[in-house]
Amino acid sequence: MSVLSGKKIILGVSGGIAAYKTASLVRLFIKAGAHVQVIMTPASKDFVTPLTLATLSKNPVHSTFYNEDDDSSQKGEQAKQNAQWNNHVEFGLWADLMIIAPATANTLSKMANGNCDNLLIATYLSAKCPVYFAPAMDLDMYKHPSTIASFTTLRQFGNCIIPAESGELASGLSGEGRMAEPENIITFLEADLLSKLPLMGKKILVTAGPTYESIDPVRFIGNHSSGKMGFDIANQAANLGAEVILVSGPTHLKVENNTIKVIKVVSALEMYNACHEFYSDVDVAIAAAAVADYKPKAVSINKIKKNDADFSIELEKTKDILASLGEIKKEQFLIGFALETENEIENAKLKIHKKNLDLIVLNSLQDKGAGFGGPTNKVTFIDKNFTIELIELKSKEEVAVDILNKVITHYDA
Repeated sequence: MSVLSGKKIILGVSGGIAAYKTASLVRLFIKAGAHVQVIMTPASKDFVTPLTLATLSKNPVHSTFYNEDDDSSQKGEQAKQNAQWNNHVEFGLWADLMIIAPATANTLSKMANGNCDNLLIATYLSAKCPVYFAPAMDLDMYKHPSTIASFTTLRQFGNCIIPAESGELASGLSGEGRMAEPENIITFLEADLLSKLPLMGKKILVTAGPTYESIDPVRFIGNHSSGKMGFDIANQAANLGAEVILVSGPTHLKVENNTIKVIKVVSALEMYNACHEFYSDVDVAIAAAAVADYKPKAVSINKIKKNDADFSIELEKTKDILASLGEIKKEQFLIGFALETENEIENAKLKIHKKNLDLIVLNSLQDKGAGFGGPTNKVTFIDKNFTIELIELKSKEEVAVDILNKVITHYDA
């Protein structure tokens, strides 16, 4: 899956002959799974039609600060009252990325100097996201000191240039100044984004969901875990650049990032074996699964009939996955979870020491909105030095981000 998948992208198109390439560029963005909003300068519509880009992007294309009502019978003040305002601030806040391609000498100069005379420049000045620009102009214009000054200023602003390519230009000359081909723009963006992801190069093992311990062919001992917390951690870690192995017990959930390697298991023993298969090769292990502590000592090969008024099952302990990983830990950053109902902090501290953890994520069933099954969680972080950090009630996606920020901080220290 492309790192552009799910990204909200503003494509700014300015008025140069290379604008015709934006049709292919939009198609590639959509193919990569991005959401695209095209904003054109008025001059760019002489080179490619808004209808083409609207059709390919599946969104209306904007080029002015307001769109007048299409009813031509309305004139003057009535038409103005019915006009739809295109809010450049909202565009700038919406986007995850802004790419200006082609970026002509004129548009680059306006960007560098804040000459805000069209919707594209207003959106650029309002953008809070990373901005990339792909220059396109003739050879002499590309080499002109004023253009080079624009490049320098825009880099100082934190913008990123997608280098122009060499070849035949519209003037008939040959040299540097051609806008990068759409395929090369995509490759450049993906490589640049990946290089900036904070968990790039890290390998993370995550466990999720319940385990089911068979009583007979149709019955089992289990719990109410949905697996959502572990799946959210796995998805966020992959989005941050990590190579993720997700060992999941029975759940209806599916990963959102198809780079994640999913290992499906049922029992605690199967999860134990899967974790030990991969643990030696990972940098981080996050044990978010709700593993059964006990299993039936004997499993019936046939369905147990309902005969007696009372029925008892002899149980034995399952293998403690987290403790076993703590015993063989070398350089791994090991994170465990604790779900407690009483003496929460003290029990969690004991677990850190007993299982050789670097961090524990404590849930209390006394907290409304925490625990199994729901979309939210309220956790407390306790590290190996027993530093305690209480986190407010949040969505599980946000809690996943907080957990991974602890991983990032560990490796940045």
